[in-house]
Amino acid sequence: MDRIDRKILALHQIDTRRTAESIGSQVGLSAAAVQRRLKRLRSSGAIAAEVAVLDSRMIGVPITCIVSVTMVSRPRPAPHLDLFKRRMAATAEIQQCYQVTGSNDFILIVTAGSMEDYGQFTREWFEANEHVVRYETHVVLDRVKVGLSFPV
Repeated sequence: MDRIDRKILALHQIDTRRTAESIGSQVGLSAAAVQRRLKRLRSSGAIAAEVAVLDSRMIGVPITCIVSVTMVSRPRPAPHLDLFKRRMAATAEIQQCYQVTGSNDFILIVTAGSMEDYGQFTREWFEANEHVVRYETHVVLDRVKVGLSFPV
């Protein structure tokens, strides 16, 4: 990956609908050259996905919570951790799930249509799970910055 690829990625990740001509004019390449590079970046996995970013309030899920989860630490290896990861990855309400270092095992970004819905989610996924020692919820009051872009 060269510096032009990085410039293309920087522009493309902000707006994937931007035309190859527009990107090309900023990086000094033809539209065809930009398209070839984007195709190569997709096939190499540098571009992992191209998705639509939805407005959560407009689609009826205005609640976002950041949740730290602590699991039981025994036995080692702990198969319940892998099971938890698989279940979180398959759960629609989970936007992001990170296994982390420190006093918690996981940090989750969870969406909900209401606090009642979130309460039901916690009862099902945390309180009913014998391997969850504790969880702590931080309800998002203001989305100051939301994104998945990287400095390239």
